[in-house]
Amino acid sequence: MNTPHVVVVGSSNTDMVVKTAHLPKPGETVVGGTFVMAAGGKGANQAVAAARLGARTTFIAKVGDDLFGRQAVEGYQREGIDTRCVLRDAERPTGVALILVDERGENLISVASGANESLSPEDIDGAAEVIRSADIVVMQLEIPLPTVCRAAEIAAAAGVPVILDPAPAPSRPLPDDLLRHVTYLKPNESEAERLTGVAVADADSAQAAADRLLASGPRAVIVTLGARGALVVERPGEGVMVPPHAVSAVDTTAAGDAFSGALAVALARGESLLDAARFAAVAGALAASRMGAQPSLPTEAEVRAARGA
Repeated sequence: MNTPHVVVVGSSNTDMVVKTAHLPKPGETVVGGTFVMAAGGKGANQAVAAARLGARTTFIAKVGDDLFGRQAVEGYQREGIDTRCVLRDAERPTGVALILVDERGENLISVASGANESLSPEDIDGAAEVIRSADIVVMQLEIPLPTVCRAAEIAAAAGVPVILDPAPAPSRPLPDDLLRHVTYLKPNESEAERLTGVAVADADSAQAAADRLLASGPRAVIVTLGARGALVVERPGEGVMVPPHAVSAVDTTAAGDAFSGALAVALARGESLLDAARFAAVAGALAASRMGAQPSLPTEAEVRAARGA
């Protein structure tokens, strides 16, 4: 089996995580808990996930010319990730995410984007050949939308499948041109609701939201439903539920990124979308069972062991 080449275009952050008994209400201070500082950013998480799951992985991103940026790049290199397209911004700092996690593993996240905001369409043009060489491209929305659109355009023109994880949830509808270039759209419940106006509370409402998204251009929509699993929709009205892999959730911060990275690896290996989603569901669950973003991401051996394979 050939090693798949996954290209991730996205964000790089340093995560500062505090574990608390409960998430604070506005104006409330919650005392106590464990502090963890770890590498993060949705793009970086997905790149690390893909690398640990056996893919040859290239990361296209921008970090600050600072300590956090240098530590991040060194970390990617230790994971075996190709970092030649990780650029440095001399003006802006590396992105930072402040994360609170409660006893159930639920989280609140606020991000200072820093250098992520300066990853430009021109930067993507400079990495066009890398994108064209990929077996699959993965993106999110923690970098400027025009940059995402340009990367999707280059990939689609070269016949390279594109996974878009529309997180964080956009404040307005995504451009039609972008959605036409997306092969697999992977929103969670809140993102699906934000994109369609359909309140997603169960499989039926997830199907209704997915049908609307499918009509906008993607070849397939995968709506992740947390502890209830995921709905995979390739044809309107014909979604298939992928059951969750049972774990005790500790920190859900990078569970969605583990899912996206695993989905990309499995699809790039030639697995069906349904089989790829089953593989991804296990990877996401394992990530939710551990603290931190990148520290929680499982290896291929761990996912296969959890599946009993």
